[in-house]
Amino acid sequence: MVIDWSQAGTGRPKAGERERTRAAAYVRMSTEHQKYSTDNQMAVIRRYADSRQYEVVRTYTDSGKSGLRLVGRDALQALLQEVESGLADYTAILVYDVSRWGRFQDPDEAAAIELRCKHAGIVVHYCAEQFENDGSIGSSIVKTVKRAMAGEYSRELSVKVFAGQANLIRLGYRQGGTPGFGLRRVLVDQTGNHKIELARGEHKSIATDRVILVPGPADEVALVQQIYRSFVEDGLGERQIADMLNDRGVMTDLGRAWTRGAVHQVLINEKYVGNNVWGRTSFKLKQVHKRNPPEAWIRFDGAFEPLVAIEAFTAARAIIEARALRMSDETMLAKLEQVLRQKGMLTGLIIDEIDDLPSSSSYACRFGSLLRAYALVGFVPDRDYRYLEINRRLRHLHPEIMNDVIRGIAMAGGQAIQDASTDLLYINNEFSTSIVIVRCLETEAGALRWKVRLDAALNPDLTIAVRMRRGNDAPLDYYLLPRLDMHEAVLRLCEFNGLSLDCYRFDSLSHLYEMSERKQMLEVA
Repeated sequence: MVIDWSQAGTGRPKAGERERTRAAAYVRMSTEHQKYSTDNQMAVIRRYADSRQYEVVRTYTDSGKSGLRLVGRDALQALLQEVESGLADYTAILVYDVSRWGRFQDPDEAAAIELRCKHAGIVVHYCAEQFENDGSIGSSIVKTVKRAMAGEYSRELSVKVFAGQANLIRLGYRQGGTPGFGLRRVLVDQTGNHKIELARGEHKSIATDRVILVPGPADEVALVQQIYRSFVEDGLGERQIADMLNDRGVMTDLGRAWTRGAVHQVLINEKYVGNNVWGRTSFKLKQVHKRNPPEAWIRFDGAFEPLVAIEAFTAARAIIEARALRMSDETMLAKLEQVLRQKGMLTGLIIDEIDDLPSSSSYACRFGSLLRAYALVGFVPDRDYRYLEINRRLRHLHPEIMNDVIRGIAMAGGQAIQDASTDLLYINNEFSTSIVIVRCLETEAGALRWKVRLDAALNPDLTIAVRMRRGNDAPLDYYLLPRLDMHEAVLRLCEFNGLSLDCYRFDSLSHLYEMSERKQMLEVA
C-alpha cells in the first residue's frame, strides 16, 4: 500500500524554520511482535523526521508480509521501482530499523536493497537504531551484524515453530489443511473438551485451543467406506468410482465434481484410518519447496477415530503399488511420455488423474524421484528442482573426499582414523577433524556464496570446509578452520574473503598436504 502525503498540506516551512527535506517512509508489519506494528513504526519515523527536518511525502506499507523474501512485498518493490526509474520526488527513505528491510538468510540481500537506493542518490535512514547510517566503518560493521542477526532470528524462530508444530502432531492435534471428504475439524480446549465444529475457512482464535479431526455426517462416512469397498472388493478403478459418485450427484468436500485424482487421494491418505501425518513437504524459511522422505514425516498413528479399517486401507495401497510393479520401467516411461505429449507438461496431480497410469508416488518410488522421471522423458519443470540432484550428488561425494583425505594424511606420514558413527577423523590420536562439503549458491545478481555449517554439536578441533565450484560438480578449494566457540556456528563465504580466512585457504588437497609437510619440516628445523 502506498500513501501520498504530498497533497496533505503545502509542505512550506513555518516562520523561522528551514526548508524540510522530502522523504519517503517504508514500514512492514511483523506478525510476531506488536511493537513492530505499522502504526508504531510510523510514530517513531515521524518523530525522527521532525527532529531531522524531513517531510514524509509518501508511505509504502507491506502489511503482514514476511521479510524472508522480496517476492510478495508489493510496496517495497514499488518503492524500488520508483527509486530506480528516477521518478522519486524525495531524497531520503526512512525505515524503522534494519530488520524492516527484511530478515533475509543472506545478509547481502538486505545490503543490496540499500545499495540500490544509494546508487539512485537516495539516502536510507534507520530511525530506531542507535547508529547513524553515515557510511562510516562503524555503521557498516553494525549494519552487517544486525542483518546477520535478523536472518538468524528467523532461522531460530523457524526451528522453534517447527518443533512446536511437530510436538502438537505427536499429541494428536491437526496442523492446518482441509479436513477432507467425510471428516470435520472440531475445536477443543486445553483439557480436550469439544467446543465447536469449524466451518470451512474458520480458524481458532484462542492460543490454547487445538483442532482435531472427527467423522463427518453419516452419509459422507458411508460413502468413504463405499469408495474403499468398490476399489478393493469390486475391482473398480478410481475413474469408475468418480463417475459413479458424479452420477449420484455427490460433490466433494470442496463443492466440486469428483475426479480420478480426488478418489485417489481418499484411497491413499492415512487420515482415513485415524493417523495424524505431517511434514510430507517443507518450505522452511521460504527458500525451496522440498518433498521429505517418509522417515522424516512427523506422525501419530491412531490419533483420530478412523473411518475405514486398516485392513481396507492396506489392501487399497497394495493394489495401487501393484499396478506399478506389473509395468516395466520402459512401459512406465512410455506412458508418461505420452501424457507429456498430450498435456504439454507434467505434475503429480496430472499423473494421478490419468487412467491406467501408475500414481505419482509410484513414479517417485521407481525412479528415485518425480524429477528423475520427468528428466527421463525430457520434461523440465518451471520450478528449479536442481537442488535435489545437487544434494544427492554431494552426499555421494562426501565418502570420496573422506577417503582422499585419509590417503593424503597417510602419504604425509600421519594416521587418520574415521569414527563410523560421527564421520569425524582422529589425526594421530591428537586432534579431531570434520569434513564439511559446502554447496555453491548463486544470488540473483550472479554473485557466488557459500554457507558453511560447522558440526557444532561434535565440536571438532579442525574443520575442512570443501567449497564446491559453480554448478556443484567438483570442489573449488578447501578451507582449514579452527574450532569456533559458537552454539551453532555458521560462516558465510563470498568469492573473495578476508585475510583471516584466506590464510587457511588451499586450492587442492595436495596443496594442503604440501603446506602441512613444510610446517612439519620447519618445526623440526
